[in-house]
Amino acid sequence: MWQLLVNTMEILGMIVYITLGFCYFKEWLDLFQIDSTMTKQQRQISVIVLFLGTLLWPLIVPFAYLELLKSQKKKSMIEIIFDQPNSSSFEN
Repeated sequence: MWQLLVNTMEILGMIVYITLGFCYFKEWLDLFQIDSTMTKQQRQISVIVLFLGTLLWPLIVPFAYLELLKSQKKKSMIEIIFDQPNSSSFEN
């Protein structure tokens, strides 16, 4: 009974891994095809990175998300700094 549960969880994990890998591959391929500024050599390297990223998405996606959060935090800090009202001009 216990072994059946373990086998079922392994199969479910593989299905989720493959499904999400396919979804990420499709999205990244669409973005890759939109970019028309790459040279032939850059495209060849990008294809390799696309396949590696698809295979290793459980490692890549969380780090990419952390980088996105970091860049958004920097952007929001800059907006806060520049959007503050001028302290020398108070309205009475």
